[in-house]
Amino acid sequence: MQTAIPSRVIAGAVLPRHWVVTAGLVAGFAVLTAGAAQLRIPLPFTPVPITGQTFTVLLSGAVLGSGAGAASQGLYLLAGLWLPVYTGGGSGWQYLSGATGGFLVGFVAAAWLVGSLAERRQDRAVATAVPAFLAGSLVIYLCGVPWLAHVLDSSWRVAVEKGVTPFIIGDLLKIAAAGLLLPTAWRLTRALHARR
Repeated sequence: MQTAIPSRVIAGAVLPRHWVVTAGLVAGFAVLTAGAAQLRIPLPFTPVPITGQTFTVLLSGAVLGSGAGAASQGLYLLAGLWLPVYTGGGSGWQYLSGATGGFLVGFVAAAWLVGSLAERRQDRAVATAVPAFLAGSLVIYLCGVPWLAHVLDSSWRVAVEKGVTPFIIGDLLKIAAAGLLLPTAWRLTRALHARR
C-alpha cells in the first residue's frame, strides 16, 4: 500500500512549504546548473560543447515543479548576464545571443514542461518519468536548433548535425539517470512518511 504524500513534487514532500524554502531551492538549482555548465567537453566540429547542464535542468523541473523549476533556469540565465556561470566561466549577452543561446532559453521551457508533468505524477514511475524527461530534452533541442541554424547561417540539417546528433547518447544517459532517480526518491519519501 502506498502512503499518500501531500505534495505534487518531491521538494514539497520532503521540505516544508514556505516561500523562503522555495526561493532557496530555486537559487540552489540555478547554482547546480552553473556548476554543471563547467563540466564541459568542447567538440572541434561544433560550437556547442557537451555539458552536464541538461541533467540539472530536467531535475529542476521534476523536483521543484513547473513554476519554480522554470524560475531556477530563468535565474541561471539572468545571472549569466553578469556573473561567470555559463560554460567555461563565460558571462554576458554574447552567450545568450550566440550559438548556444537557443539551448539556454530552452532550459526554461524544458524545466517548466518537466515540472508540469511531474505535477501530474509522471515522475513517480520509470515508465512515465523517462518519457517526461525525454519530452524536456526535445524542448531544449526544439529551441536550440533553429537558433543555431540562424547563428551559423546554415540549414536545419547542419544545425541538427552540430547541435543534436553528437549529444543524443549523452542525453539518453542523462534521461535514464533522471528517470531512475526520481521514482527512487519518491519510494524513499513514501517509506519515510510511512514510518511517521
